[in-house]
Amino acid sequence: MSALRQVVGLVVCLAAVLAAAGVASHFTARSAAEWYPTLAKPSWTPPNAVFAPAWTALYFLMALAAWLVWRKAGGLAAARLPLALFAVQLALNAAWSILFFGLRMPGLAFGELVLLWLAIVATLAAFWRVLPAAGLLLAPYLAWVTFAGALNFAIWRLNG
Repeated sequence: MSALRQVVGLVVCLAAVLAAAGVASHFTARSAAEWYPTLAKPSWTPPNAVFAPAWTALYFLMALAAWLVWRKAGGLAAARLPLALFAVQLALNAAWSILFFGLRMPGLAFGELVLLWLAIVATLAAFWRVLPAAGLLLAPYLAWVTFAGALNFAIWRLNG
């Protein structure tokens, strides 16, 4: 695989992840400033300043993992299933922000987050089969979404 093709592949992976992050950010920004502060939250809720750096790092790791799978498999056709699972979890990732922040429906967002969690597990396993390091790069994302699920559930119950 040529160096140019590898760079283009990395750019495509980064662009896909940034597109999902952009959708999420669009629905999060206003509600995070206006609605989220009014919610009752558990004492273990992280400070708001933690979320942007955490997601930035996670999105970068996600893009890197997808690129490594694409590169190791030798292209899109050979990595079709792992990258399709990656696309599904990426869409679910953005959908969570729409449900939680955009529609302000923590209960529905929690249900969707369970699907997201399952999609991440499936993606991690599929990536692992291609390249274990790529699967490991998704482990912090799975851990964060697990924590986010507990937080989402607590917020739903406290405000329901």
